[in-house]
Amino acid sequence: MTIDLFERKKTHFVLWRPGHTDPAPALYIGQIAAGEAPFKAFREIPLTQVGGFPDLWQVAARDCKMLSGKVYHYWFKVRQSNPYDSRELPLYATDPTAVVVDWRYQAPAPSEKGSMRSGDAAGVIMYKKGQLIPCDPGGQTVDTSKALSAQLPPNHKLVIYELPTRWTKSKTEGSPASIGTGTFRDVEALIDPQVSAPDFRNIAVLQEGNSHLSDLGINALELLPPADSPDRYNDDKYKWGYGTANYFAADSSLGHPEGKPAPTASSDLAHLIDTCHQHGIRFFLDAVMAFARENPYKSINFLDFFIHWKPKDDPTRDPEQGDRDGFGGDLLKYGYWVNGYHPLSGKKDWYVPSREYMKAHIAHWMLYYKIDGLRLDSVNNIASYDFLEECKDMAREIWASLGGKSEQFLVVGEELSVPLALVHQRRLDGLWNERFKHISRKVLLGQASEGEIFEQSVYNLIDCRNLGFTDGAQAVNYLTSHDVGGYGNERLYNYLINNGVTDVERRIKLGFVCLLTAVGIPMILAGDEFADQHDLAIDNAEGDSNKQVDPVNYDRMKEDWRRRVFDYVVRLVHFRTESEALSLNDTRFIHQDFSHGKRVIVWQRGSGPHMVVVVANFSDFGTDKPFDGGEYVVPHFPATPAGRYWREVTQSRRVADEWVGREAVFPWEAKVYTLE
Repeated sequence: MTIDLFERKKTHFVLWRPGHTDPAPALYIGQIAAGEAPFKAFREIPLTQVGGFPDLWQVAARDCKMLSGKVYHYWFKVRQSNPYDSRELPLYATDPTAVVVDWRYQAPAPSEKGSMRSGDAAGVIMYKKGQLIPCDPGGQTVDTSKALSAQLPPNHKLVIYELPTRWTKSKTEGSPASIGTGTFRDVEALIDPQVSAPDFRNIAVLQEGNSHLSDLGINALELLPPADSPDRYNDDKYKWGYGTANYFAADSSLGHPEGKPAPTASSDLAHLIDTCHQHGIRFFLDAVMAFARENPYKSINFLDFFIHWKPKDDPTRDPEQGDRDGFGGDLLKYGYWVNGYHPLSGKKDWYVPSREYMKAHIAHWMLYYKIDGLRLDSVNNIASYDFLEECKDMAREIWASLGGKSEQFLVVGEELSVPLALVHQRRLDGLWNERFKHISRKVLLGQASEGEIFEQSVYNLIDCRNLGFTDGAQAVNYLTSHDVGGYGNERLYNYLINNGVTDVERRIKLGFVCLLTAVGIPMILAGDEFADQHDLAIDNAEGDSNKQVDPVNYDRMKEDWRRRVFDYVVRLVHFRTESEALSLNDTRFIHQDFSHGKRVIVWQRGSGPHMVVVVANFSDFGTDKPFDGGEYVVPHFPATPAGRYWREVTQSRRVADEWVGREAVFPWEAKVYTLE
């Protein structure tokens, strides 16, 4: 699929839809040399309006007197257009479609008297043989010609790992744990045993020779927003990474390990995604399209792209705001139609600027990085469901044009009320299933979900079709997500402790059996696989700002009981990704026992040669004398086909023929049987 704006940018610096064109916008560009004043060699070059398109301005790279093979930093000079800032003064703004940005150099004020200093990050570009090539400040480039991998797992066999980039670290052995940012290279060390984590060298699972995620067996990685954000952990107000500034650029801070002179975010992220694909792991882009923070269009053309959030009782509030929340950022404007240059088609047409801007950014991530899944954040705050469908359809069209198979790509939305109409109307492929989290937590306490009897809660938990989904690939199930703020949303370990549970290890293992044998796509919040717990307060005044930055503490893997949890989850994850039965939509509940305080439920997935049976006990009941002939009989346990036997997955052991369907049951335990 050809994107006209991208084709123009190969040979021209292009600015689309500046709000003010008197004076004409200009390019501010130069090389930054060590030992010299940063902008000593910079100069302004006027942009020219493109014929037939009053809203499109550009200058050919060949007319900018650039040296071939050299790296340049640049901004666009515009007149401030934000009506919520009365200063309509000249400033330098980041290129809104810059593929690489460098926050080491923030825009100075133009030379005119009274001009503004925006503080925007510099764009970075290389000029070579008449072409403009995105590159990191050190000149590292990305090979965008690579073909898609044909060996990646289909949607029905995914196990997603949701990874925040805030991790605990210890600078020296024995020193108190602090919090650091896991860079793209640190993430790669979780996958490739040949890579060591540059900023987390003292963490055992991140040292060379280890590959935590490969050991775990997940086959999809969702890194919390990898696009460039001004949010930093030491920011008092915004430190959660969901305020995107530069949508086309990889996050500069995630590509800048400690001690490294210059960021390499673009090439590091590309290498990380390549490593994922080489290890059979898909990469999902977590895209924040409801609101932005410090995006260049805030200065370049605010009214075309954004809504300034105002309280409900403000009479000047934009009607399009509705009930949307910008979380301190500017809401994208999805209902404002204009006629002009269409950045995707290159033709003059009617369109909504923010829609095409966001669609172009998705197209960029697919074509440049070869991502193979999308998670669209906070779709209720996008509040434009026809636009979601446009995004999904365009992404799938691009995927097909790259030779991808339909079942190896997925567009999932996050909205905690789980609006099923979005999948029924095919606006999106799937949704986060927040109900799974809440139901699972109730049944792990031995309680029914509100308004249900216990067995119905388990039925709804194990088969998302009982909740209104029609296919397992439509529901992303999880025990915990990164939204850990507030009571009931905390990490699973903390939730159980907060509810007076003492046998936490058993309950967490039981929760993972439910997650990994249920219909739907299982997702694991990083750290839950070894029962990680909170390192920051999420239940006080700081809770909301901490809710998405509570760090992952991989050092807790050293604790014996947490290592047992990890090993248990490893067996289940590998089984989930390999089992044909668990990739199907069918579920049969073949036994339930609520006599004498028991809560034992048995379900079957698959049939014939591909069959899985789960015996789950959600109670304190346990078989009498379990190691001395005690048994629990499951009536109607499936017969064993000739020449086959049953294997119990969680302990990886063969079941003796005489004990099939009658093994002892322990409190808060599940056994997972499969035919071999």
